[in-house]
Amino acid sequence: MFFEKKGPHTLKKIYSICEQKNFNYSQSTKIHDIRDLSSASGKDITFFHSSKYKTEVEKTKALACITKKELEKYLPKKCLKIIVKNVLLSVAKVGMLFYPNSDIDPIDKSLILSDKIKKKYKNVVFGKNVLIGKNVRIGKNSVIGNNTIIEHDVQIGENCQIGSFASIKNSILENDVLLQDNVKIGVKGFGFIPDAQKNFRAPHIGRVVVKKGSEIGSGSTIDRGSMTDTVIGENTFIDNQVHIAHNVKIGKNCMIAGQVGFAGSSNIGNNVVIGGQAGVSGHLNIGNNVSIGGGSGVIKDIPDNTKVMGYPSIEFKKFIKQWKSNE
Repeated sequence: MFFEKKGPHTLKKIYSICEQKNFNYSQSTKIHDIRDLSSASGKDITFFHSSKYKTEVEKTKALACITKKELEKYLPKKCLKIIVKNVLLSVAKVGMLFYPNSDIDPIDKSLILSDKIKKKYKNVVFGKNVLIGKNVRIGKNSVIGNNTIIEHDVQIGENCQIGSFASIKNSILENDVLLQDNVKIGVKGFGFIPDAQKNFRAPHIGRVVVKKGSEIGSGSTIDRGSMTDTVIGENTFIDNQVHIAHNVKIGKNCMIAGQVGFAGSSNIGNNVVIGGQAGVSGHLNIGNNVSIGGGSGVIKDIPDNTKVMGYPSIEFKKFIKQWKSNE
């Protein structure tokens, strides 16, 4: 609902964009959308670039899949294969075919001062100089701070508190969400594909979904998803100046201290506690009830009920032993 979609497009055209010449499927076959492995329907194209996602690829319903030669054996037989050398570059180009304006954040020309449309939002309190886009929904008893911008189609639930100078786009906020001042939510992620000629910007067509009762600290940035959503779970509290990259999913009841950074597509479980200035690399799975010490660098998966610290992060008891041995 946030991005204009073009199409459907013929499979032959998609082959051409992927720079594949040996087209061997029906020319009338049409593709309606590009989605990730889990959400793709029988009319969509998807992509498979790492064996780490073998479980998802076995269940995909996609009509066609962009992948590389060594991975095609994992795909369902009925799924049409487009074999390329650089999967992510081809995905970015096909994504731009369907969503040509999703690689940047264009100006929302529908914005209007809240004073002019406040009758539309009964039981909502607006500060000074608040700008609202078309089709924005705001629940009752919510408060919007001064100089905040809420772009088109954003949904904000009931009893929400939005601070001053916040920017919200491409996002859904459930009830009882608190955003402090200067929060930026729904911006394009740091997604690009290095190419021989230039860096190719990857489209970002996902959303940010902030679940009920969560709090986002001042100066934090949450990027929207590329092909899936970025999600903040229920009752999760995030401190100031935290960066959450595209496709990250954070569970319920987490506590994340200031200046923590998450790289893209990592999954964080429930009841996770992360100390200040820690960093979590991309495409990792952090289990439930995990504690990560401040300043730690997480570069591999962490199982449930584990406490880690250090760079690279190791089990807390081992870290203490190493520290004592170096005294």
